[in-house]
Amino acid sequence: MKLYTGKGDQGQTDLLGDRTRKSDARIGLLGSLDEATSSIGLARSHAVTGEIRDLLVECQRDLYRIMADLAFTDDIRPAQYTLGEDRVAWLEEATDSLGAQVTLAPEFVIPGETVAGATADVARTVVRRAERDAVVLRDAGQPMNEQILRYLNRLSSLLFIVARASEAAEAATAPRAKAS
Repeated sequence: MKLYTGKGDQGQTDLLGDRTRKSDARIGLLGSLDEATSSIGLARSHAVTGEIRDLLVECQRDLYRIMADLAFTDDIRPAQYTLGEDRVAWLEEATDSLGAQVTLAPEFVIPGETVAGATADVARTVVRRAERDAVVLRDAGQPMNEQILRYLNRLSSLLFIVARASEAAEAATAPRAKAS
């Protein structure tokens, strides 16, 4: 089986139902989302709790739904590939629940306290870029499900608290120095 077709060699690619330039804002957003789900996968591979691992895989599934939502043209998109308000609400609930378990420091956070936290922070920055790309698509007048922008905005908040929860979980299990 060949993994390449050569059809994109002239700078075009397929949407589901159309062909477009690879420089199209929709293709740029799809690329950022692909990078975001891979970054979240890296964070998931370093997750220190099952709760965090489960949250991150659920977010990856949602990002695939968003990519499908964007990849179809409006006239042929199946309803099951449209991200709904319920997923934004789920993300808000997950963020609030995890956030209730963490005490945030009163100063700016410097990423890199732990590997698990740092990978979640990197994923957060990639999601923020995807969010900016979604704004570019919307501002260019291309049709886009508004729930996508809301979801990406909330996802970066979840990833911030995932990073802090990861750091707290690792600190709680770190061996303590013995008093002399």
